[in-house]
Amino acid sequence: MMSENDHREDPAAEAAQGSSTSNAFTAVKLLAAAALFYSAGLTFAETYQHMSSRSTLNSAHDIEAFTANNSNNNAYSYINWDVHGRRLSSEAKISKENPPSYMKDLFEDLTARTKLMEETPPNEVKYWFEYTGPLQKYFYRYSRSRKKADSFEGRDDSGVVSSRFIETAGGGDEYSTFFGKESSDIPTDEMASYKRLLDNCLAMGSETRPDRKKGSVWSELYNDDADRCRILFTLNTVGAGRLTTMLWETRPPTPHSVEPRPWISEQETAATHLERNLQEIDAMCASGLIAARVQVLVCEPIPGVWTDWMDSMLPNCGGKADPMKVKEGSSAKVEERASPVQVVVTANAKTAEVCHDLKSGFMEQRMQELTVSPPYLTDENVDLKTFNPADKNTHPDLVSSDDHDLYVALKWSTLITIRSVNAFLQASADLAIAATSTKSELSKEEHEDGVTVVLSSDASSPFLIPSFVRVSYVSEENNKVAKWRMHGDFFHPAAWEICKDSFDMSWIPGSLSGSGGVTDACHGEKECGQWWVYFAEEQMPTTPEIYANEVTAPLVQGGSNYIYMLTERQRREVVKVKVCLHAAGDDKTKKEQCGDFPQGVIPLGDMESFLMNFTPNTALGKKHSSNRFPGYSRAEERELDRAKVKERKQLKDQEDIEKALFDYTIYPAALFHKDATIKAARARDFAITGAKRDPEAIGPQKVKSGYYDVTITKPRQSQWAWCQAISRKGLCTLYADYFRSFVDDRCLESCGMRKNWSKVERVTDEL
Repeated sequence: MMSENDHREDPAAEAAQGSSTSNAFTAVKLLAAAALFYSAGLTFAETYQHMSSRSTLNSAHDIEAFTANNSNNNAYSYINWDVHGRRLSSEAKISKENPPSYMKDLFEDLTARTKLMEETPPNEVKYWFEYTGPLQKYFYRYSRSRKKADSFEGRDDSGVVSSRFIETAGGGDEYSTFFGKESSDIPTDEMASYKRLLDNCLAMGSETRPDRKKGSVWSELYNDDADRCRILFTLNTVGAGRLTTMLWETRPPTPHSVEPRPWISEQETAATHLERNLQEIDAMCASGLIAARVQVLVCEPIPGVWTDWMDSMLPNCGGKADPMKVKEGSSAKVEERASPVQVVVTANAKTAEVCHDLKSGFMEQRMQELTVSPPYLTDENVDLKTFNPADKNTHPDLVSSDDHDLYVALKWSTLITIRSVNAFLQASADLAIAATSTKSELSKEEHEDGVTVVLSSDASSPFLIPSFVRVSYVSEENNKVAKWRMHGDFFHPAAWEICKDSFDMSWIPGSLSGSGGVTDACHGEKECGQWWVYFAEEQMPTTPEIYANEVTAPLVQGGSNYIYMLTERQRREVVKVKVCLHAAGDDKTKKEQCGDFPQGVIPLGDMESFLMNFTPNTALGKKHSSNRFPGYSRAEERELDRAKVKERKQLKDQEDIEKALFDYTIYPAALFHKDATIKAARARDFAITGAKRDPEAIGPQKVKSGYYDVTITKPRQSQWAWCQAISRKGLCTLYADYFRSFVDDRCLESCGMRKNWSKVERVTDEL
């Protein structure tokens, strides 16, 4: 039960009271008990009806006028801040002999790897020497009889950031060190590298900048007047609980408490996952580059103690500071100041039950509406000829109605880090600069190779948005099927919503952005660009989420409903498509004029930054629903493969293994990276050999993957293992100023930036 003191006041009363104070904005930040909708309390049924019904302005003339005014593809538009004096550029004279200071440890690691390979006796296998790193422990169960916790020991070399093996917030050691450095300690000629995230965000964000004067809400939240990347985190909390009890019916940890906590398993409560996400968001604010606001979506009013606790978890974002670290009286009560947290009740008494239903897609719909804010939510009579997608007409008390540069929508079970934010912004900048490069037409060879994709500002150009895939670890909650597929490796995360057949590979020329925002890093070089994972299928979660996806489809084709991001520029393009489709109603002809929804992609060289940890780690080993499984586009081929295995009796009397291989999807992150690399390398090999290809030859003939196309008897050089570790850890993007300067070409292939891979010199080198 909620006490009277735990309830927040009615938002209308709060607004009336706040208007009489000096800061009208602060009083309405927390809407913990507010059943606040976009206008007069839209219900789920009404929203669904609005999405599917015909607008009053849907004449052919209006549609034609709309599409004529938007014939250019503005999905890749960006702001050139040169005129404002904002853009930074790297002044450092980067070279292999003079690398940036932040890469010192990286080059020491290469020296150590090389020494290890040289000093190892020749008869020892060196193939596994690349798997280095600290020994890690995973505590999974507490034994009361022995009074100690059971644990596994091993090394997770996947490069994925997880709450299981990375205890502190910040996106991993390299990222927390990089973004945690004080400005006074950064060399002047390296400042552009440290500001790359902010430059990309401002270039792809809103041109309207916040009021940062003294006394403004901004100064109250962040205690400075420097511009930052404004990020809205929209958090879906449906299904969050402690075992079978709804999370909000339990009590949160005491804010800023220092007493030791009892051990809690990953599966026991959602509170630990919510806490870790808030810690990661606070670490982003602590970098001085990001201004974060968090919008927590709930189905019913929650106790105020939870709101206070969430606010206290974000001291660097403007939340309640630790009283032991601030002067007495310097921290006002949460009701009397601006807060980085806003709780929004998305349902009313009629729709609360539907909201709690994980199969309904209700909260996924609400999350999209808050993130995208299409105008037809509050105004049926949208003028297609004059409406501005930058304008938001949702309730002004909603934080999502403010101007933001980046929108991050996620479920409480998905871990968000500064690494994933940095990777998304860099990938978005890369796609933007590719669309503005001088190359706009495919050559004859590129037309025939089947993998080259040229972006442009034309309406016919693909609308690509970087997307994410969730990964999970094996845990004590998983069944033996998951353990079969993981071969006993409890330290490697795996996807279950995609498989090898879910994606293709594409080479996008010119898709490399330099420092200082969206700038050309290729400078006209012919073979300059990046390899991208191009989703050919929709992601297929298990029940109940698969049914929610059928009601509310992801915004991005091939993307996820449970973690996605949009820059302000991308959001506006999505709004245009949604408004046009809404106005077109059921008319297929008119819908065809509206353009397609965006397509999901992932940069190959930074893949692990887009693999997001599903923190409860209970997803593996669950069977997909019938006809709703990854690889559905090649279901017949899979059945033929299974029939061949049975015919050859390869798995005779091993039905468990057969079921694990064919009935369950467990796709390890390392295998995802390998399959994507081999697909890209083979595509280029086939394109280069063409008609001259030897049909009898096995393996690559002209070009190959320098890392994967080796034999176990011939160990890899230390340099390949070093470069692959750089790629896995997301350092190709973090240290982009160095790797995109092309002064050191050793890791271009591992970073996904070499079109023609490695040359096949001898047949004996091939698999």
